[in-house]
Amino acid sequence: MPATVVVGTQWGDEGKGKFTDLLAKEMHLVVRYQGGHNAGHTIVVNGESFALQLVPSGILYDHIVPVIGNGVVVDPRVLLAELDMLARKGVDTSRLKVSGNAHLILPYHQELDKVAERRLGKNKIGTTKRGIGPAYADKASRVGLRVQDLLDPKIFREKLDVVLKEKNALLAKVYNQLPLDADAIADQYLGECAPRLEAMITDTVSLVHDALEADQHVLLEGAQATFLDLDHGTYPYVTSSNPVAGGACVGAGIGPRYIDRVMGVAKAYVTRVGAGPFPTELLDEVGDLIVDRGGEYGTNTGRRRRPGWFDAVMLRHAVRLNSLSEVGLTKLDVLDTLDTVKVCVAYELDGERFDHLPYHQSVLHKVRPIYEELPGWKTDLSAATEPGHLPREASDYLAFLEEQVGVPIRMVGVGPGREQYVHYAA
Repeated sequence: MPATVVVGTQWGDEGKGKFTDLLAKEMHLVVRYQGGHNAGHTIVVNGESFALQLVPSGILYDHIVPVIGNGVVVDPRVLLAELDMLARKGVDTSRLKVSGNAHLILPYHQELDKVAERRLGKNKIGTTKRGIGPAYADKASRVGLRVQDLLDPKIFREKLDVVLKEKNALLAKVYNQLPLDADAIADQYLGECAPRLEAMITDTVSLVHDALEADQHVLLEGAQATFLDLDHGTYPYVTSSNPVAGGACVGAGIGPRYIDRVMGVAKAYVTRVGAGPFPTELLDEVGDLIVDRGGEYGTNTGRRRRPGWFDAVMLRHAVRLNSLSEVGLTKLDVLDTLDTVKVCVAYELDGERFDHLPYHQSVLHKVRPIYEELPGWKTDLSAATEPGHLPREASDYLAFLEEQVGVPIRMVGVGPGREQYVHYAA
């Protein structure tokens, strides 16, 4: 049975969790394939909010096996806290499986993340300081500890002692920080975390392949988004992994021939958190309205997101990078009160028009958006459940976006609730 990938197409916070949750009804496995607890998403079910960071969205369905794949970096303390939160809300978390090949986030990763970002000053990247980047750096440097090391205390301690010696020297000599204690780290990870996680740790590659070979549906869930991708995003203002659809193969351990559907999730406008170029950014009262109506504050950090008009240039590029088969559009209702809405269809710089994303970052920082302005619908969309419930202006907006990006919009979110969406196209 072919697999489905859900990927963000902007700078994250597109509402991937909503559509992942909806698609999960048809799935047997939901696999998170990259990122860490720097990415949060909120699902609203029967008026109750579930703020998830590491646990895949499928945890809310009893028939789903949620899987944290090998491409994820895991802070076991955060994972256990999230599982405890779900248990308090009556969610069965015993089905969760965690790849033994996923890498661990350790306390020194978080310390290094904080001090390095502070040292950059005005050139800071805008990291969440959760240790994600340093954990991926250790993975690439081949000095990382993996989830499977929690099952072998001797190996865990040997690896920890070697790497912590280097990290403490760096913290002390470069950043003037106190050293971290290996015994305290080992006690917490081996004594507190390992016993609770042991039953969940497994060979998730075999688990995923067994499901595919049994003709079961598998959903591959990315964190962050296309333009935060380490290779294809607005570098260096990116994450430390590959959220694009191709990253699903590496992060879950499958080949591309298993994937036949790639849904790209986009907002009806654009936001980003932290520094970096943003051609359609709104610094006026319309931007403030979007932030207020859309609740545009980080799930994990609470940081105010930077708002902007929909950018079709970005989405055209995301279609290419991810081989999108369709788009799921969220938060169309946030634009309900506007007299007109704008869509960026191209960029301009020094008389040159760019219909596709310029490859050079210096150009992207300077471009001016070229807009098409469309009538607003001035109608509350929150109760819409069918395409016919949408006013003509809203349908025209969606049709214009489809024309601009070249793939169909299949689902449209019109509110935060699980059932607040429209199947826009068959």
